[in-house]
Amino acid sequence: MKSGLIVITGGAGFIGSNVASNYLAEGRRVLVFDNLSRPGVEKNLRWLQERYGDRLQVEPGDVRDFRGVLQAVRDADEVFHFAAQVAVTTSLDNPLQDFEVNARGTLNVLEALRTSNPEASLVFTSTNKVYGGLRGQRFVAEGRRYQPLDMGTRAEGISEQCPLDFESPYGCSKGTADQYVLDYARSVGLRATVFRMSCIYGPRQFGTEDQGWVAHFLIQTLKRQPITLYGDGMQVRDILFVEDLVRAFRAAQSRMDKVSGQAFNIGGGPSRTVSLLELLDLIEELTGQRPEVSFEQWRTGDQRYYVSDTRKFQAATGWAPRVGVNEGVKRLLPWLEEMLEGPASRHSVPLREPVEPLVG
Repeated sequence: MKSGLIVITGGAGFIGSNVASNYLAEGRRVLVFDNLSRPGVEKNLRWLQERYGDRLQVEPGDVRDFRGVLQAVRDADEVFHFAAQVAVTTSLDNPLQDFEVNARGTLNVLEALRTSNPEASLVFTSTNKVYGGLRGQRFVAEGRRYQPLDMGTRAEGISEQCPLDFESPYGCSKGTADQYVLDYARSVGLRATVFRMSCIYGPRQFGTEDQGWVAHFLIQTLKRQPITLYGDGMQVRDILFVEDLVRAFRAAQSRMDKVSGQAFNIGGGPSRTVSLLELLDLIEELTGQRPEVSFEQWRTGDQRYYVSDTRKFQAATGWAPRVGVNEGVKRLLPWLEEMLEGPASRHSVPLREPVEPLVG
């Protein structure tokens, strides 16, 4: 008999707290398993506790601890594995820790499910970094952004047919985890799917220079602090508002029999792209401020262009993103203003709820 319990590793983080809120708002029970190491997550956890009370269960723990993971997932109905070391730069500084968290931690989750709860369904968040530098693709500078020379890629984005090419310790550890999840679905029959994600942004994100760059740019602007761009700033990403990602997660869980054992590229797609320089232009338009910008050398594994081809997932589930770039940034801005306790910009839109109850 299904328990109805939702377990989220890394559940106090940006994505985890949005997913938790979505389920809790429906009256579901959620267990957050998190070591609370990332700055800002304690605010997300406090927000969840104040809003949902006893329906939220918090289990402080680390995915490197197999016994703790085993205890957390043994009664789960649905599992989301978000706990990770998330920065390329950190992986270069400490590749052993990066491997232990991302690769070994994921293997712990898989083994815990295999041995104690094989009927649970698992969504794992991988990364577009598993495709490395997109070898074979050629790009050209057009205006303030890079574009693929191949018109098919320009129209549809990067598909799952792109060869895997792990680059940087982070790419290797997440790529290892990605492949383990797929293999456990195929070899031992776990009900599990992989999201190879592009750039996600939205409320409850405390962005830094290393991860969460949309929020980071806004935070630095509101604090009147400088921004460092690595490369020339014409890098292009498809950005996906967290509300749309939550809908994608729900769609995957509700159709797990159809999507299990498969990897999907998930992002905003070709209609929701922005370069770093273009985002700075948008921020200036919304806030009337433009931060001081300096440039440094390209970093290891930084792709000049990455846009997700989401057609495979759309065909499997019917999901499609709804929130455009301008709307999403406008919705993130007032939340960050409130978190920073700064003066509201006269260009800001009214604050909305971080995630409304949605069904996949």
